[in-house]
Amino acid sequence: MRKTLKTIAFHNLGCKVNAYETEIMIQNAQAAGYEIVQFSQISDIYVINTCTVTNIADRKSRQMLHRAKKLNPDAVVVAVGCYVQTGGDRLLKDPLVDICIGNNHKAELIQILDEYFKGQNKKATVIDDLAIPSDYENMTLETLSDRVRTFVKIQDGCNQFCSYCAIPLARGRVRSRGKEEIISEIKGLIEKGCQEVVLTGIHVGSYGIDLDDNGDISGDYGGNSRLIDLVEEISQIPGLKRLRLSSVEPRIITDENAKRLSKLPNLCPHFHLSLQSGCDETLKRMNRHYTTDVYYESVLSLRRHFDDPAITTDVIAGFPGETDEEFEQTAAFLRKVAFSDMHIFKFSPRKNTKAAVMDGQISEEVKNTRSDILLDMALGFTHDYMTRHVGRSEEILIEEEKSIFGKKYMLGHTPDYILVAIPSYGPEPGDIVKVKLTGILTEEIMTAETE
Repeated sequence: MRKTLKTIAFHNLGCKVNAYETEIMIQNAQAAGYEIVQFSQISDIYVINTCTVTNIADRKSRQMLHRAKKLNPDAVVVAVGCYVQTGGDRLLKDPLVDICIGNNHKAELIQILDEYFKGQNKKATVIDDLAIPSDYENMTLETLSDRVRTFVKIQDGCNQFCSYCAIPLARGRVRSRGKEEIISEIKGLIEKGCQEVVLTGIHVGSYGIDLDDNGDISGDYGGNSRLIDLVEEISQIPGLKRLRLSSVEPRIITDENAKRLSKLPNLCPHFHLSLQSGCDETLKRMNRHYTTDVYYESVLSLRRHFDDPAITTDVIAGFPGETDEEFEQTAAFLRKVAFSDMHIFKFSPRKNTKAAVMDGQISEEVKNTRSDILLDMALGFTHDYMTRHVGRSEEILIEEEKSIFGKKYMLGHTPDYILVAIPSYGPEPGDIVKVKLTGILTEEIMTAETE
């Protein structure tokens, strides 16, 4: 007979991989007989899928764990994921955290809960093996919380060891998921009504290198076509309306690979090529394995084979040693590329990374100033990209209804990931609607009329 505790609430922090894994934990909890409730409600169990990408992410992870205990002091609070891997010692000493589960045991959440409740009277923290994951943990999404779009994880881990990043310490080395398992999962999701699949992972561009005898992510791996092979095969799955890639390594976008991708009719022309800096000297200190020239060639290849594709990126402001001149080089390179959008992050020192102890740490004041400059630049890029699309005919995948300025709209994204609002009548979530883009409603949303 199952324990008397029946309700369980989940909260996800961090990346798309975390979101995917949280969906699977919710799915497994439902299958085991738990009642899923909102995190803001009183629950018997709270599960927080943590993140450690920045100091702020660490702090948010701790805050959510403590908030859960405040919501219900008698609840069992479970920490899972990346911050458990990097901050496990601290969490073990935290009296408000009852169970810690590392990245290699998320699929075992229900089993771990069962074992915990057998010794309920002890109220002792259960700590599973927190060694850095070395094997791919098989997790399969079988149910959909969103019938419109879903993430599918194709790999885990990263071999890059960028000087600022703690993720390899939390996620381990590259492990690729079997192609047959990926395709089987996607087919099942399509049967349940999924319209768009987003392929995600910790370092998607490295997919398959661990399947090659000589795979080496740190070298020139533009010839690594296993990811492109996989995308081509997935694209052919019957009923798949849209296929989207999450962040990819710029070196994977060779001219030949861009050409191959451009021939896939359901692949969305939206590419997130992580940059981090537009200065070669800063890139060296970051241990990024490309130059700005290599990056720009990838951009040109995409624009050569796609019609004005959306190209987005990440940029770190105030990396150690970044001089005013280096920052200006970055700003000039960003203007040269003219992205459709940018995600701006202030440098956050991570424990056990090289960048945390580098000379030339930048003050918070300077980081804030540089971040503000880049954020303004990003808004300008997005406005320019949307302006170029006024008058174009596009297809949007309806996702939700929302009230904006007191008026109801149905919202959806174009293939190049422009968010579009149309009058709230007729179309339902999951519908793909042909529209003509008519103008700009907000900094992030365009208006359109149906055709």
